[in-house]
Amino acid sequence: MRPISIDTQFWRLLFTSAMMVLVTDSLCSSALAAGISKIEVPAVDREPALHAMVWSPCATASIPVQIGPLTVQGVCDCAVEGNKLPLVVISHGKGASLLSHHDTASVLTDAGFVVATLNHPGDFFGDETSSRQLKIFETRPHDISRLISFMTQQWQHRDRLDSNAIGVFGFSRGGYTALVLAGATPSTLAGAKHLCNHLWSLVDSLCRQFKAEGSQLHPQADPRIRAAVVVDPLNLFDARGLQSVHIPVQLWASEQGGDGVKLEHTEEIRDALPQLSDYHVARGAGHFAYLAPCSPTLKKANPGICIDPNGFDRTAWHLSMNTAVVTFFKQKLLPNP
Repeated sequence: MRPISIDTQFWRLLFTSAMMVLVTDSLCSSALAAGISKIEVPAVDREPALHAMVWSPCATASIPVQIGPLTVQGVCDCAVEGNKLPLVVISHGKGASLLSHHDTASVLTDAGFVVATLNHPGDFFGDETSSRQLKIFETRPHDISRLISFMTQQWQHRDRLDSNAIGVFGFSRGGYTALVLAGATPSTLAGAKHLCNHLWSLVDSLCRQFKAEGSQLHPQADPRIRAAVVVDPLNLFDARGLQSVHIPVQLWASEQGGDGVKLEHTEEIRDALPQLSDYHVARGAGHFAYLAPCSPTLKKANPGICIDPNGFDRTAWHLSMNTAVVTFFKQKLLPNP
């Protein structure tokens, strides 16, 4: 996972622009649609506060809303609509943000889901202090579990949720996170095999930690999660470690990969999962094709992240993908009519 300069540049622009909006007192006066609200999971003991966002259904159709360089779908001043609502939590990739998959969050919300996204402490652009530490692969799943606990126990509209209908969506390191929450057991040996087989790994601090004698990972699964969408995941698993996943999984891959993710690594996950529901490959696409389609501003600033190979249409792919994600979560989380 060698650092990628354009990735850092991309998330600096995204994080700075978006957080300038989120820290204002009035979300709507800042052109941030309601049905979308910021929340904070309080710090406890030695655990930091979690900065998060909730996307909730409303009765009015979404409209495009500009947040810095992003165009987000939402509606201002919209009350939470519905009861017994399923909840989906989203885990972003390395150094990313709670807005990385805003298009998927919006589509799920329009379909009647409550969606919660967060910035993983120590591994989002505003704070990458733990991104090269082995412990991040234990704290990430715990972040999501804390967010679920907050949503089901402290969120002001928690009575609108169905606590028996919780799913997780994760991309890249977030895909790893989703698999752990679903019951997979990571292995430092498998992580070293997949990520540290190049000469530069000899001086890579994270690879040294993977290869250190006695190194282990002990993250915790979350039995409240009933279904998982896993997107181009970072593979820190061997086949045995994936046998303990006993909830439905929808798995997505990119043909060209990137940022430590390879198609063959995702295929290994595909072949080992006992509860794989369906599998999709973005042919001709790289890893970052799974980020939300970029605005013209972001495309101009970061073509390496935002512009896909010739012949691959990110917008069309996301339309198809988001439809499949909604269908999967409806089938696995909602009761049969």
